[in-house]
Amino acid sequence: MLRDITIGQYFPGKSVIHRLDSRVKIILVVAYIVMLFLATNPSGLAVGILFLVLTYGISGIPYKMILKSLKPVVPIILFTGVLNMFFMDGEIIFQWGFIKIAKEGVLLAITMTIRIICLIAGTSLLTYTTSPIALTDAIERLLSPLKRLKVPVHELAMMMTIALRFIPTLIEETDKIMAAQKARGADLESGNLMQRAKALIPILIPLFVSAFRRADELALAMECRCYHGGEGRTRMKQLHLRYYDFVASGFVLACILAVVAINLLVPPLF
Repeated sequence: MLRDITIGQYFPGKSVIHRLDSRVKIILVVAYIVMLFLATNPSGLAVGILFLVLTYGISGIPYKMILKSLKPVVPIILFTGVLNMFFMDGEIIFQWGFIKIAKEGVLLAITMTIRIICLIAGTSLLTYTTSPIALTDAIERLLSPLKRLKVPVHELAMMMTIALRFIPTLIEETDKIMAAQKARGADLESGNLMQRAKALIPILIPLFVSAFRRADELALAMECRCYHGGEGRTRMKQLHLRYYDFVASGFVLACILAVVAINLLVPPLF
């Protein structure tokens, strides 16, 4: 299960998606999320799904990565779908005691499940095609107006990116610790909830020690390289908007307008 968590992973490539300005990619991801929640019928959701399939195809990221990124959050997706299905009033299609399932509830559950899947897959594509350094620069540039309010924008962007960058490292470290504890005879999969929680203690303590050690090493490395924050800092790679950034932005805007037009022409499901 731990190996299926792909948050923070970056896959180098030379596709158009990889070469897009990182600031534009962050804005387009937000626009895609807005597009998903604007869709109120199957046709609108189909636009979001087709857009996702097209962008993954252009980026060269294997489609199996979508399933891999979704596997750890399947329980959350199912829980959300079940809640929406049971707590929606309408035309009853099944009833057993106090449990009632309405047609509108089933449609809402399917809609929310598709939205969550597309949302996770779409946001994952951002980290798949953007390096941590580019993400740091993009977040700092986008939040730069907050500097006038004395907000430490550079430090915030740096902390967010470091946290995102070390998620795969901590996952790999956790997997190694679990394998080592199992080799020593630790039972991590049997017993009740309290017994499983106690079994995690031999994993969490070494993991915390390893995380603090890595943080200390990172701080020492940054200090040795004379890092003093964002003041006066220059960048080896400057961010510049190119023609394909405007083309991508226009395409996403066209998809959003198409979803809005579909909402006006096709009645909502519920």
